Amino acid sequence: MKLRKKKRIDKGSPKWMVTYADMVTLILVFFILLFSMSQIDLVKFQAISESFRNRMIFDYYPSPVPMENPTEHTDVQKKNEGSTDYKNAPEESSKQQDNNQTGSQQEDSLGNLLEEVEAFLDENQLNNVISANRTDQGVVLILQEKLLFESAKANILDTGEPFLDKVGALLSNIPNKVRVEGHTDDRPISSYLYPSNWELSGARASSVIRYVIDSSNIEDTRFIAVGYGNTKPVAENNSSENWSKNRRVEFVILELDTED
Repeated sequence: MKLRKKKRIDKGSPKWMVTYADMVTLILVFFILLFSMSQIDLVKFQAISESFRNRMIFDYYPSPVPMENPTEHTDVQKKNEGSTDYKNAPEESSKQQDNNQTGSQQEDSLGNLLEEVEAFLDENQLNNVISANRTDQGVVLILQEKLLFESAKANILDTGEPFLDKVGALLSNIPNKVRVEGHTDDRPISSYLYPSNWELSGARASSVIRYVIDSSNIEDTRFIAVGYGNTKPVAENNSSENWSKNRRVEFVILELDTED
């Protein structure tokens, strides 16, 4: 008699359940991966959002995609042309032209001023003692020390007063402000009144201004006194001739619009 074989009973989940679970797991991993890759950069998002709020993008950069209603697009552009939310290119061009014209007018003003000063010096035969030149700040009159002062002193010489009278007459006829600069050579000085070249140069500039104001009745608010000492030489301090060139007083007749 043959023995009957017992049927094998599998324990656990069915086989299809394992395959299904693997598939679900893979799908879950796939969606997690997609989600992690789609995280929004808040900063970039805000920047993009702000750019879309800026009307300049649509005003200046037309879309490359043909529009269905070009007439409506034209109407929107016309409305935007009257908007004051941005600066128009023609306005910027106009401002640039105005700046160029202003610079040209200043150049003409300085040129006319120099011609007027040179004509005055010619008329009064002062070219040999007073020199005039033009800088970016205005017209400069240069008077050497020997015309105005004794060595290491700031009292104006009697022989220098006629020259300052002429300069005062010139300044009386123009409204420009004037900066008076005192300059020395590099040889040190030390006295009770002038411990250094700084004090001497400043005192000489102030003495010149006081004399011009008193003799010409020019408003004192037009003048600025500056003492540079030996910091701005016009020649090397290596000879008597060059020392003499560096010891000077300069009248800088400023451009009308120049700030103090």
